[in-house]
Amino acid sequence: MTEEKHCLFTIFGATGDLAKRKLYPSLFRLYKKKEKQKHFAVIGTARRPWTDDFYRQVVIESISELVENNEEQAIYFASHFYYQSHDAKDTEHYITLKKLGEKLKKTYQTNGNQIFYLAMAPHFFGSIVSHLKSQRILTKKGFERLIIEKPFGSNLKTATILNKEITKSFPEKDIFRIDHYLGKEMIQNISAVRFGNLVFEALWNKEYINNVQITFAESIGVEERAEYYETSGALRDMVQNHILQVLSLLAMEAPKRFEEKEIRQEKIKALQAIRQYSEEEALKNFIPGQYAAGDFDGEHFLGYCEEQGVAENSTTETFVAGKFFIDNERWQGVPFYVRTGKRLTEKGTRINIIFKKVLENLFDEQSNSMASPNVLTIYIQPTEGFSLLLNGKEVGKGFKLAPLKLQYRHDATILSNSAEAYEKLILDVLNGKRANFSHWDEVARSWELIDVIRNAWDNNLKEIPKYKVHTMGPYEALELLKENGCHWEWKPDEWYIQRGKL
Repeated sequence: MTEEKHCLFTIFGATGDLAKRKLYPSLFRLYKKKEKQKHFAVIGTARRPWTDDFYRQVVIESISELVENNEEQAIYFASHFYYQSHDAKDTEHYITLKKLGEKLKKTYQTNGNQIFYLAMAPHFFGSIVSHLKSQRILTKKGFERLIIEKPFGSNLKTATILNKEITKSFPEKDIFRIDHYLGKEMIQNISAVRFGNLVFEALWNKEYINNVQITFAESIGVEERAEYYETSGALRDMVQNHILQVLSLLAMEAPKRFEEKEIRQEKIKALQAIRQYSEEEALKNFIPGQYAAGDFDGEHFLGYCEEQGVAENSTTETFVAGKFFIDNERWQGVPFYVRTGKRLTEKGTRINIIFKKVLENLFDEQSNSMASPNVLTIYIQPTEGFSLLLNGKEVGKGFKLAPLKLQYRHDATILSNSAEAYEKLILDVLNGKRANFSHWDEVARSWELIDVIRNAWDNNLKEIPKYKVHTMGPYEALELLKENGCHWEWKPDEWYIQRGKL
């Protein structure tokens, strides 16, 4: 039987889109699974002058798709939510926050346990955590944990300053830097595929793998995030965190035990082994791009510089393609290709492991056919699963080779019963498990790698390459792989081109 978690949650930024779309539904799922029942409360804070009743109605609306005709359950769940209008820099507001928190701890018997979720802009983080300590909201009477959303700084310098501010109030063991991709089922399955199958682990090295490709593609444009995106761009928004986290899981050595400390040590070793480029090398190995206006499937789409809130002459990249090398015994010489962008052909996150071809193919001469490389694909979203591309005999006369795909995708039933990423990660925080969160050493190393690329573009890039909406990036991104005799394995645009839609 699940043991209920006693805790007081305080969410800074409680009126925001993240809270409504992800946090409240995730907390409700945990409630339905009896991870928390009676002994929890949530304080929502933000600048808007809401009342408790209005806040609870917002919560009920945000979980409406999960209620399943049990309105009483939803009403009872929402009754645990309380709202306080709050200025993050006003000391008086923290005094009021403390009084409310102390009252709710007694009412709901939370055993002094507290989780603080900062779903706000990073420039508020330092002020919030310092006030939590100075106003003695942190009592040390139970566990006290801090959840931080990205971005964690805008470069190594700002991230270091931010980390020093936060660690004055919270030790590293109580800081949970959230990356929602690390909560996804198939991201967590990377280690199961690698270390749970000898057939892959034995081949997971430079002797057998030609290259690795990581793609994070979005079909939408900048949407409502122009203000944030203009200061971030795809490099900081996606590569610095999500992509490098996935790369570290793919590249790390097997931990001695599958536990937080050992996993973290191996991830950090893998990140440290990534080749540190000079600015000249970064320009050669990383390509930015920006989507331009165009038509797709009979509909016209604006270019990035035409989007509301974007400067007409903006050079912000909406696309990145690049190549990392890992200088260690396992991976020396194997390129890890990464790409991410907005307004690409399809939404999808996937990993392609391209194995080397058979050196002496017995069938080439007699069949006039070439053996394709074996490819292991890990599908992360929108569907989840695996496929393995093999060579087999084509049906019919002769001995012509043909590709065969062994494939497994999770069905809708499994997906609907699987915990959503934020739900898993919040439960990990309640249990004090940090394996699926970024340690400061990982964040710092990621910024070291990204800062060189960012500086190279800022100092040397004359004109940003453009790509038409709903294509897979600029021409230069294709050329990046051709230098090594490779190509992008996932080419969704070909399907649309063949049908005259692109």
